[in-house]
Amino acid sequence: MFARLFRRKTADAAARDIYVRLVEQARLPAFYTSFGVADTVEGRFDLLVLHVFLVLHRLKDAGEAAAARGQAVFDIFFADMDDSLRELGVGDLAVPKRIKKMAQGFYGRTAAYDAALVAGDDAALAEAIGRNVHGGHGSGEEAAALARYARAAATGLAGQPLEAVLAGRFDLPDPDAFAPAGPGETE
Repeated sequence: MFARLFRRKTADAAARDIYVRLVEQARLPAFYTSFGVADTVEGRFDLLVLHVFLVLHRLKDAGEAAAARGQAVFDIFFADMDDSLRELGVGDLAVPKRIKKMAQGFYGRTAAYDAALVAGDDAALAEAIGRNVHGGHGSGEEAAALARYARAAATGLAGQPLEAVLAGRFDLPDPDAFAPAGPGETE
């Protein structure tokens, strides 16, 4: 009965579709088996940040509707993080502090990714990914492979019609196509 009083305002359906699409992509097993992303809360968060960034990067400077949709995706992302923290048992008083720390991390990570993409600096993108997604523990090749994936995703999103991206009907590359070569394999 009282649940309706405490429900979050329903975000627009297209923003939710975008977010669901990004979560599905970030959960693909290849990222964890081939790219060295840790299958932990932190690893999954960092990989999702990268994917949310890619769509926000596409929507940046694309007009008022794109800015509003990007803000809605951002809001859904952090509402989901809030819900996830509560499900993990983080206390009500600690959740806002954790969300604030996550938001600071989000802004720092996305600033580094954006600067590298805009500059066309794949080494800087790989370095930022290695530092953030891999927590400084992945191999240089894993970070470079994930950077190649991210660059291809950003390029692919830029080439898709804005209306399709705004509606959550966009394509992202298959991560297996960018996976680093395993021991004894050649690229």
